[in-house]
Amino acid sequence: MPQGTYHFPKGFLWGTATAAHQVEGNNTNNNWWKWERDGHTDGSAAVAADWWGGRWREDFDRAAEAGQNAHRLSVEWSRIQPTPDTWDEEALEKYRAMLRGLKERGLTPMVTLHHFTDPLWLGNYGSWETEAVVPLFEKFVRKTVDALKEYCSLWCTINEPTGYALNGYVTTGVDSFPPGKNNMKLAMQVHANLIRGHAASYRAIHLLQPEARVGIAHQYRPMMPYHTWSPLDRLLTNAFNTTVNSFALTLADGVMRSPLGSIKIPEAKGTQDYFGFNYYTREYVTFDLRHASTLFGRHFYRKDVELSDDGFLAMEPDGMYEGLKWVVRTFPNLPILVTENGVNSADDSMRPRYTVQHIHQMWRAVNFNWPIKGYFHWSLVDNFEWSFGWKYRFGLWGLDVDTQKRIKRPSADLYAEICKENGISSEMVQKYCPESFEKLFPS
Repeated sequence: MPQGTYHFPKGFLWGTATAAHQVEGNNTNNNWWKWERDGHTDGSAAVAADWWGGRWREDFDRAAEAGQNAHRLSVEWSRIQPTPDTWDEEALEKYRAMLRGLKERGLTPMVTLHHFTDPLWLGNYGSWETEAVVPLFEKFVRKTVDALKEYCSLWCTINEPTGYALNGYVTTGVDSFPPGKNNMKLAMQVHANLIRGHAASYRAIHLLQPEARVGIAHQYRPMMPYHTWSPLDRLLTNAFNTTVNSFALTLADGVMRSPLGSIKIPEAKGTQDYFGFNYYTREYVTFDLRHASTLFGRHFYRKDVELSDDGFLAMEPDGMYEGLKWVVRTFPNLPILVTENGVNSADDSMRPRYTVQHIHQMWRAVNFNWPIKGYFHWSLVDNFEWSFGWKYRFGLWGLDVDTQKRIKRPSADLYAEICKENGISSEMVQKYCPESFEKLFPS
């Protein structure tokens, strides 16, 4: 039986990722809390994982004991700025305590400044639908970064701006985001303003903290033509890839491309110090007259692919490698952080092989000398999964929502071994997911 270890470079960041609304609890002053109360989600975040009540301490202890050396979290705008004219210094001090807690445990903090939620009062200004939001967001960023910069120099301005725009302004049904509008033109306007907000914040952060590393977390979800010989399948795939994946190009050349045309945002050019790469799965596209609402394009997973709980995600590790290749070709020499990667698997049956196969694809990329500097697994502990509520469980640690008890999953031990080894060994694979052994260590 082959033996060996796929090692990563010295100093590689190994962590997990979380988001404020999903773990803190009782974020009663933002648009998602209202969205939940209006019945658009499968349950409510309620106390979530009770981080605002202090349970972050024990979860950070678990991360540190598991050999993690970094953690990505977000701050809640509506807590820090509860009204347009007031700041909550106690909230800022709580975030300072969290970041201190990470540093004391030997974990490098990465702070996301906007992870899907907005203060309720922002709606009075048109939210992200108008350019008036840009100076408002920049003001919040300045205040927050100035308060937290003692403990953090790695910043993510906005998480998945494309997801925010499309899920809130195009997607309908169970997985839609607030405000639940269906207007592609407005979605493009929102996305453009998110990019403008990022660009303004990028410059503001560097004025406050010249040594800062600042970027965006982009969701990369590759689309593949189901019939490669079909011009219609290829045309639709290109259109969907432009809509979902090509907005990142705005930070390369200052032009935001969309199926509705291009928008020039020159101030966005060159405003990232690293590329934040979120990857979960890929899907296929084919022309189908029954799908008029999606330009006659049907999206689906391959028939023979392994699916996560409820068929939510498909096991497509090769897509991660291809995505990283796209980043390197598009942004040569820009450091890359895998800011999210994980799978919903309540019984933990799929997570071990999903984890090792995706990290192995990342190792392949590293061995081409691609500048990948870290990996943040989604997520440390089960959290409120937006529109899907508590239906999907992504945590290395399970969570009993009623009792707040943490339940250690086998994949938590697997990831701990990966972090401590700074790589994947044949012994780990044989122990936690022997069914993947031949894929990673072929005879």
